Order: sequence, then C-alpha cells, then structure tokens
Amino acid sequence: MNCFLVEKTETDDVRTRLATVAIPELKEGDVLINVKFSSLNYKDAMAATGHPGIVRNFPHVPGVDAVGVVLESRDSRYSIGDEVIATGHELGVERWGGWSSHLVAPADWLVPIPNGLTPAETMTIGTAGFTAAQSVQALLKHGCKAEDGQVIVSGATGGVGSLSIMLLAKLGFDVLAVTGKLDRHDWLRELGANEVVGRDALSGNEKRPLLKGEFAAGIDTVGGPVLATMLKKIQHRGCVACCGVVGGADLSTTVYPFILRGIALYGIDSAWCPDDIRADLWRKLATDWKLDDLLESKVDLSLTTMNESVEQILAGKFSGRGVIHIDK
Repeated sequence: MNCFLVEKTETDDVRTRLATVAIPELKEGDVLINVKFSSLNYKDAMAATGHPGIVRNFPHVPGVDAVGVVLESRDSRYSIGDEVIATGHELGVERWGGWSSHLVAPADWLVPIPNGLTPAETMTIGTAGFTAAQSVQALLKHGCKAEDGQVIVSGATGGVGSLSIMLLAKLGFDVLAVTGKLDRHDWLRELGANEVVGRDALSGNEKRPLLKGEFAAGIDTVGGPVLATMLKKIQHRGCVACCGVVGGADLSTTVYPFILRGIALYGIDSAWCPDDIRADLWRKLATDWKLDDLLESKVDLSLTTMNESVEQILAGKFSGRGVIHIDK
C-alpha cells in the first residue's frame, strides 16, 4: 500500500516520506478498506511531526479519518464493495491511520456511509465535523434554543469551529465567531456567522471571576485562557461545549460561573464516542443537519503536499476542512 510514513532515524530525528509498504495482516473482526479520501486535523498534524503525546510507536501513518470501499472483511456486517467511514478510536494514534491507500480497521470502528452523503462530503465533515455535531448536540440537550440569545464560537476558522458555525446557523442560532484571522471575516459570515470579532473578545486577561453575561451558550475549540474567559461571559443557566487544547490544557477559573449562574461545561470526546451515538449523529448529518453548502469549506489536498499543509495548520494558518485525495 502507498502511504505517508512517519519514521524515527537512528539519531531520534523524525522524518516523513511517501512509502510503499505491506498491508497489515487482518485479524478476526477486521476489515480491509481501499481508502478514497482522508482529512487533515490538528491531531493528524501533531502525529505527522512525531508528537510523543500522539505517536508512541514508529513507523506510523497519521489520519484519524478515512472513507473508502471494503476489499475484504472478516466480520459478517460488512461485505466487499460496501462504502464505509472510519473515524476516531485509535486510528492515526495507536493504529495506522487513513493517510494511506489501504486501511485495516476493526469492524466495530466503522459506520456505513448514510444515504445523503458522498464520500468526499463525509471527509469534509470528518472528525472535525463530527466533533462540531457533538458540540451542537450538547447545547441542544442542555435545552438551548435559538431564541435564548447569541452563541459564541472560538477558533472559528478551524475545522470544528467553521462546521459548528454552519450547523448552528442551519438550526437558526445567532452566532458570534471569534478569530485572529482578519482576512477571514467575510468567509465566516458566508458560513453563517452573524457577527465576527477578534481574539481580544476572549483574551483571558480579565481577572474578575465573572463578566457580563453576553452569550446564551458557547462552543470552545481552543482551551486555556479562551475557555476561562468564555465561561465568565455565559448567561444564567447557559452552557459551553469544549473540545480543544491548542490554546492550552490548563483551565484557570473559579467556581463562580457554575454556582452563581448555574452554567454547565460539557467535554466533547470524539475518539471514543459510543457507537450508537456515533451512528445516530452521522444519520443526522446526512438528513436533518445536512449542510447544503458543505463543500464550500473543503480544501483539496494530496499526500504529496502534506508536509506543507501540516506546517500551515500547526502555525494556525490553515482555514476550512482539508480533504486528502488519496489517489492524487
């Protein structure tokens, strides 16, 4: 199989190359997939640079997402020719991922492509869109309604942020997008944001334990001081869904937003989302939550140029959803 291979040299330097290697052996319950598309996520970029918190064994193939056609199955649920999605679990972390022409994955980790989505659309969604869908679902289960007020989204130009905006807009919410990219304000409005502001709106420098309650709810993709400030600005009985650490893993705050305003903080875990919830959300993304302009956020990539794309996303200079055409 052809793949984007991450290796360690004898001097412990990390290097990457396009390589042809043997397809891993199938075990009972495994499925062999001919991968058509994968995607670029921040976690993939970290894996591509050999980050020790992501990659523990070398050589390694990144890619937490993949979509393709079943070539061989050792599980009765899947047959040759079935189109399937593989996202999360240990893909691209403990196990070789989707940046490859072929993928071997346990059948339990797969979801059939639901009617209403094309393979390219599933990877435009990918883990980022699935995380966005879980975040929006958390807000809805909390009881948030469009008439309750504005919803704030941090890291708005990233995959999770941009798709969160699109989903919230489709459901009728008034969305305020936060970004440090001045040249992307118009694009975010095209996606559905009613208002776009700079990073200073969530600078995290304010020392007071509570700030004016401006927002009914929030989706934070950044973490650190950004999340801490967002919590202070949520209205009474509101909520925040958080899913990112690019701005830091530490959370310096007080209990006051929780005990004086009764807000809730929901953590979003995409990798090990229960299978029934995973399948249900994919069905929603193909039906009631189907984004008509989904492909407008797609950026076409190939394995031959992934080093440049990895540098861009790690530097915070990549916008939209990078979809990798494996055969290009």
